[in-house]
Formats: sequence, C-alpha cells, structure tokens
Amino acid sequence: MNTETKNAILITDKDAQYDERAKRLLGQKSILAHILVKTVDEFMGMNPKDVISYIEGEPFINTVPVEPGLTNTVVEKDGQRVVGFNSENQELHEGTIRFDIIFYVRMKDGLSQIIVNVEAQKDEPEKYEILNRAIFYVSRMISSQKEKDFSNSNYNDIKRVYSIWVCMNMPENSLEHIHLVKDSLVNSHAWKGKLDLINIVMIGLAEELPEHEEKYELHRLLGALLSQNLSVNEKLNIIGNEYDIPMEEDFREDVSVMCNLSMGIRESAAKAATEAATIKFVMSMHSKGYTTAQIADVAEMEEKQIEEIIKNADLLSA
Repeated sequence: MNTETKNAILITDKDAQYDERAKRLLGQKSILAHILVKTVDEFMGMNPKDVISYIEGEPFINTVPVEPGLTNTVVEKDGQRVVGFNSENQELHEGTIRFDIIFYVRMKDGLSQIIVNVEAQKDEPEKYEILNRAIFYVSRMISSQKEKDFSNSNYNDIKRVYSIWVCMNMPENSLEHIHLVKDSLVNSHAWKGKLDLINIVMIGLAEELPEHEEKYELHRLLGALLSQNLSVNEKLNIIGNEYDIPMEEDFREDVSVMCNLSMGIRESAAKAATEAATIKFVMSMHSKGYTTAQIADVAEMEEKQIEEIIKNADLLSA
C-alpha cells in the first residue's frame, strides 16, 4: 500500500471518528433542547432547560436504519406484540444508512408526541440535492409509524415529524422551515387533515462564528460545538458560560476528542497534499527522461525514495 493510499485511509478513519463524536454531542438533550426552542413552534420562547424534560427517553444515535423494512422492530413484551425503533446490533445490517439522531418529544399538552430527526452535514453534498434526501427521511418517518404509532387505517394517529439538518461550511448562517401548503386552483374546500405533519428544517452554519445575538443564538452554539478551528477551552467557554449548558465529564471528553481529531484530520490532509505534489513532480521529471539520480538531487530526496514513487505509480497505472 503506497503512502498516498495510507494517508487517505487515515483521513477517512479520523473523519468517521469525528462524525461519531459530533453526533454524540448533538444528541445531548441539553443541545437538542436548544434546537427545539428555535425550530418547533410549541417550544419557541421557552427556556431550553425547561424543554429537556419533554424529550422522552434517550435519543437513538446512529442506530435506527432509514431503509424500508428496517426502521422498526417487533418484540414480545408480557405476551403483547410491541413495535418500536430498531436499535439492534449495527453489525447485523452493516453498511445500512441510519438516522444520525432520532427521538420522541412529548408536547406540552402531555398527550401528543412528535418525532424528531437531527442530521449533521459537513457541507452541502454534490452527489445529490440535500432537500431530496430530507424529503425521503421525513417520508420514512411517516411511513414507519404504521403498526408502531398507528395501526390499520387509523391515519388520524399519525404523529408530526421534523427532520432537522445542520449543514456546516455554508456561505452564510440561515434557518428555514419547509412544509406543506395548500393552493386552491379551482374554488376551495375545507379538506380535513393536518398539513403540519411533515416538517423539514434546514440550518446553515457559516464557517465564521457569529456574535452572540438572539438572531444567531442557535448558529453560534452549533457552530462552536462543531467547529474544527476552535480549541477545547474556546468551545467549552462558549457552550458552558454563554449558554449555561452543564459540562458533564463525558461531554468534555467528547469535545476534547473532537478537537484532537479535527487537528489530526488537518495535519493528515496537509501531509497528503504535500506528498501528492511530490509524486506529481517526480513523475513529471521521470516522464521527461530525467534519471532517478537527477530527480533525487533536485527534490532533495534519497534515490531509493524516487525509485519507490516511480515503482508505485507504474503499478497503479498497469
């Protein structure tokens, strides 16, 4: 395995570890409460500390599959058939796409519930249009309620769903709510039903952290939490002092590990870029007929290193 491939694997591995820690931090109830206060009508204006108690149980983090047929699981409990989210061993469905974070929230009326999904994206993807993926996710959150949250044709029991996407490295900070609307084309009829069942929220985070003002309160919190540029102390100062979020030991550890990983990713990427440039230079000289000794002299490298680069490049092109 050549050095370039090793570096690529190292960066990918560190990226995966970073993503896992980011999801764990986003999945903290204190952080989720801040998100709910800015995105769900019923909780707007509330103190995030008062919203924490409405989040039911522990959020499922990177465990529940998105794919049809895999989101739910059936278990027998006290002789009853119980359907719930499928959080079984991930190795059973390795390679399966999973919700980053998904959980139930009890409404203030004490009776109704909503289902909330939070997704973290490093940037806006190029392979597909992100809203299409978000629509697929909310559709799965609705359809997977069959036999879990409602049975037979009791469609009035469908729970409202929110898929909230936190997209980093965007041109500017933004917050948008995408939902169903009714347009009357010929006359109008009061059709019965809930247009608010499906909700997509897109949160765009600019690379530069905004000042702490009400408009960008959520952006500053999430930006600090997920930043690859801030130090551990800078992150903890913003999250703990500005937002009064309790700093449990595991929370501090995840923040610290994330910072170390982001530093490692930057260093590995810089090293990979330097080595890629060196390989390109060596192969350019080699293609022009220069000897390994001449290339080694110009590149200030050992002749054996030059021979190894040429050998690996020849193997890859064979």
